Amino acid sequence: MSRMEEALLANLQTFTAFARSRVGDPQLAEDVVQDSLIKALASANPPDDDENTVAWFYRILRRSIIDLYRRDAARGRALDRFQHELPEQAPVEDETTLCQCFIRLLPAVPPQYRELLQRVDLDGEDASQVATALGLTRNNLNVRLHRARGHLRDALSQNCKACAKHGCLDCTCGEA
Repeated sequence: MSRMEEALLANLQTFTAFARSRVGDPQLAEDVVQDSLIKALASANPPDDDENTVAWFYRILRRSIIDLYRRDAARGRALDRFQHELPEQAPVEDETTLCQCFIRLLPAVPPQYRELLQRVDLDGEDASQVATALGLTRNNLNVRLHRARGHLRDALSQNCKACAKHGCLDCTCGEA
């Protein structure tokens, strides 16, 4: 092991504490120190003595922390620009765009599944509360909901054909 590596290892906890005080997040501070160590070890011009090595590494570490803040700021600006560029969209109202065929097809679903669809998907009841009320485990309720949705999906594809493949939005099956 070289003298530079020994000096860096001897001061590793100090470097990490320094980064933690500037970054605030312990995991992120460790990542910054690790990235800085990689840069230092890959450097073509390391210093010769131990004192210069520590000061030299602090410069690398400071630059890494500054780069981190710059990247975060640039990412934040890019997200803000993206958000402002998105067109304003009116909220989707299910009653006007969602095909209502499924209401007519609900009787084709077995009764135990139909009740789950009604309570969880249509009425918006909490699935955990529905499971408790019906004496089911949450996992069993999820399995039954999956099967119920499968029955309804099959009935929709037989009835609505092409629009069922696209989520029955803006339905073209002719059924109101």
